[in-house]
Amino acid sequence: MIGSSVVLRTRSWIVLCLGGFLGLSTIGSPAARAADCPGHPDALGTSRTLVVDPREHPLIGTMQYRETLPLKDHEVVLTFDDGPLPKYSNQVLKILDDECIKATFFIIGSQAKANPEGVRKLVAAGHTVGTHSMNHPLTFDRMPAEKFEAEINGGIEWTSAAMTDPSKLAPFFRIPGLMRAEGVEHHLNSRGIQVWSADFPADDWRHVSSDRVYQLAIQRLEAKGKGILLLHDIQARTVAALPKIIRDLKARGYRIVHVVPATADRPATPTTPVEWLLHPPSETVPIARWPAVPHFVFTETRTLPAPSLADLNAQAEHQSLLPRRAKGQIDLASTLPVPGRALFAIPEGSVEVLLSTTLSRRAATRMAMAAEAPQAAKGKVARGKTARPQARHAAHAAPAAPKHAAQVKSGTPRPTRVASLKKRA
Repeated sequence: MIGSSVVLRTRSWIVLCLGGFLGLSTIGSPAARAADCPGHPDALGTSRTLVVDPREHPLIGTMQYRETLPLKDHEVVLTFDDGPLPKYSNQVLKILDDECIKATFFIIGSQAKANPEGVRKLVAAGHTVGTHSMNHPLTFDRMPAEKFEAEINGGIEWTSAAMTDPSKLAPFFRIPGLMRAEGVEHHLNSRGIQVWSADFPADDWRHVSSDRVYQLAIQRLEAKGKGILLLHDIQARTVAALPKIIRDLKARGYRIVHVVPATADRPATPTTPVEWLLHPPSETVPIARWPAVPHFVFTETRTLPAPSLADLNAQAEHQSLLPRRAKGQIDLASTLPVPGRALFAIPEGSVEVLLSTTLSRRAATRMAMAAEAPQAAKGKVARGKTARPQARHAAHAAPAAPKHAAQVKSGTPRPTRVASLKKRA
């Protein structure tokens, strides 16, 4: 009896351990999420709730901004714009409810004014409700401040008025047409309202088929791996494409994340700055571009004073760096007299003045020839007197010189006078 009781206790302990292990292993799995969706065992469900502080990360969505929601791989946030429009919004709401999916809706004020019941249905189903302006103008990027403030305030006023509890309105805003502008963004951020763009759209506002909407949603999600999907709950093509999108999300292992704003009773989900990047940098992935050079802002634009000898730690009475000999030459040069003006004067009618002009070159040549003529005549007479005795002596020594010898002698080049060249010119 004792042995059998021990065996029974051991078996029951093993069963309890295995049951607990299996229960822990199913947390977060599709089967566990489906258990939270009664009547729909194959539902995709919502994997987790992400709480964000709009003031810490005021701009999200990589279609336009650097940061996006801190999602893990294969996590998706579904967002819907421009509703509520009962004909299609109620069908979208039913599809999401059947799959136990929580999404984020950006409401137009005029739609909330015309259909407040649709806003209350979204809040009752547990979805997050933000705003999308009053009339959805596509001119936010060039609209004056007073006009875009009226659009923002009108959307918030009528959406909150449609709710039973206005505190359920999330401080989330999506600019119509994603027509971003810095003035609009600064205004919203100053009020603690988070600006939502998206990570990829499905182009369901265009005149395309529902199959094309489905294909674009899945293709772009696969390219990103995670992110915020932009859809519209006022289009028939979106209603037709949504079940196929959800079906593929389940088949490909994607998980739905529900985003809510932080409150005093609900703190933000702990995250790191790197998680808010769509693809955080990794040591194994090379950087494709160099980081941008920052722009520095100088508080003062005045120029700095020139350094003095005191700033250089130098004495006022310093020794000269020049050698003594060079210094003596400098002192000597500084005592030389200034040359007089007569030293540089040129007399009128001189050869130098005449040569300075083209028209007076001939006159200058004549003056030069006249100056050289007496000297040339004296040299000719002197050469004649010395040549006669030599000729007589040569005649007595060689009375019969051949003719060809005279011809050879006459073949030697004669010296050319400078005067003859000037005369030819």
